[in-house]
Amino acid sequence: MNSSKASIAIGISQIFPCSYLDGQQEQLLVIQEDTLDPILFERLLAVGFRRSGGSIYKPRCPRCSACQPIRVPAHEFVPSKRQKRTLAKNQDLTWRITSEQTAEQYALYEHYIRERHFDGPMFPPSEDQYNHFLFCHWLPPTFIEVYNDDKLLAVAVTDTLPNSLSAIYSYFDPDEEQRSLGALLILIQCRLAKLMDKEFVYLGYQIDENRKMSYKRLYRPYQILTPTGWEYSQVC
Repeated sequence: MNSSKASIAIGISQIFPCSYLDGQQEQLLVIQEDTLDPILFERLLAVGFRRSGGSIYKPRCPRCSACQPIRVPAHEFVPSKRQKRTLAKNQDLTWRITSEQTAEQYALYEHYIRERHFDGPMFPPSEDQYNHFLFCHWLPPTFIEVYNDDKLLAVAVTDTLPNSLSAIYSYFDPDEEQRSLGALLILIQCRLAKLMDKEFVYLGYQIDENRKMSYKRLYRPYQILTPTGWEYSQVC
């Protein structure tokens, strides 16, 4: 075997307790590859896969189908009245995009996990966990940073692909909860995708049964991946 060739591994994970729904069991279809073309990765996104570190995964749970891939058509997105209020109350903030990983970003992530997710699988936070979760060598992420003057308030870690943006993870200053910074980051991603002439913003999995994971339906219109393909929501 030629060791210089890229290797690929495809497999099914062990069944383990679900991180999102109590009493459910979780199992993943996992693809691990030394290198992956962004065009191919975008095709995998379009059939329901996501990225965690350098691994590509898709739920393959034995008795549950609660995780629904969801995406927003960037050029069709229209902020709701509530989202317009979120934008208005954060007009004093500025944002920028960068490819640079900084200690300031990690410090904010650590504060966020300790305050908001101390009862979850990402606690306690560590730099090794942070790096393993967010980064892969074949697709360096984009960081969308939100500032109040010189203070970093929020970060959206985002994959920039030929035809889309894919939201990997967002975190923010838990002491600024009244600003709705999580919502603001999604609104910025939708705005950025439109400015960059991208077709979609992939938001990951919509899980209606989990209160913390049910917010993605607020960004309309959206599309849900069904067994027959992507379908538009019923917009109210």
